[in-house]
Amino acid sequence: MTKSGQTSQGIAAAPGGHVTFEAPHTRGDSGAAMTDPVRGSVWITGQLRQAILEGRYAPGEKLPAERKFAAAFGASRATIRTALSRLETERLVTRRLGAGTFVNTDLQAGNEDVAELTSPLELIEVRLGLEPNMVRLAVLNATARDIERLGSHIAGMPAAAGDSESFTRWDIEFHQLIAEATRIPLMVWVYRKINDVRTHSQWNAMKSKVLTPERIAEYNEQHLSLYEAIRTRDIDGAVAVVARHLHYARRQLLGAHLGEAGELQPRTGAATQR
Repeated sequence: MTKSGQTSQGIAAAPGGHVTFEAPHTRGDSGAAMTDPVRGSVWITGQLRQAILEGRYAPGEKLPAERKFAAAFGASRATIRTALSRLETERLVTRRLGAGTFVNTDLQAGNEDVAELTSPLELIEVRLGLEPNMVRLAVLNATARDIERLGSHIAGMPAAAGDSESFTRWDIEFHQLIAEATRIPLMVWVYRKINDVRTHSQWNAMKSKVLTPERIAEYNEQHLSLYEAIRTRDIDGAVAVVARHLHYARRQLLGAHLGEAGELQPRTGAATQR
């Protein structure tokens, strides 16, 4: 399950298969490292969430005892309990009195049902409610490294414009990078769920109808404008571009739905003329 060496920022897999954590530190007046108390249980929740979602703790596996997490993070057991409670609220773990905390065996249960029940138009409505504020936060909070990652992804845009499958994969990653640039773990998690919906049957059935070469080119012009607004810290510009981008997508989906409805209508006029 685990691998030796560093696996991601803040989380490492130690030899012997045990996941270890590197708590954030600051420097005290003496220059010695000390645990940053500001990030506390929120940061710990994010580290444990990441370890679970990336498979470093397997479904059904019992997590280490609170005292071990407390030692690893340099935190109190009360802080660890708060972090584990958050994970239980997210249905990532189950806490059993006297037995410990266990990773839930079906982390995708419920997500699959929601994804299949959500239409492409409903997905766009949710994105319209979320993404203008998401890009605002990205403009405010993005680090130089976040901007660099977005720029690198934009550089790969032409190569992904040739077909709907390549474009969709590129587009999913681009918007996920914007979510990560907000520096808010919950936003990253929520947007990952939005992207999950885009991998399911209703969207897959619609892609070939709406993602023509001409529309992909239009979307990519909007992507470039959005990147430039984020790069130059233009909040109003970024919000306007993403709203225009999503309303454009909504119009294309509505047109595709109307086209399908027209194809299903009986041709009564032709029958009457006979």
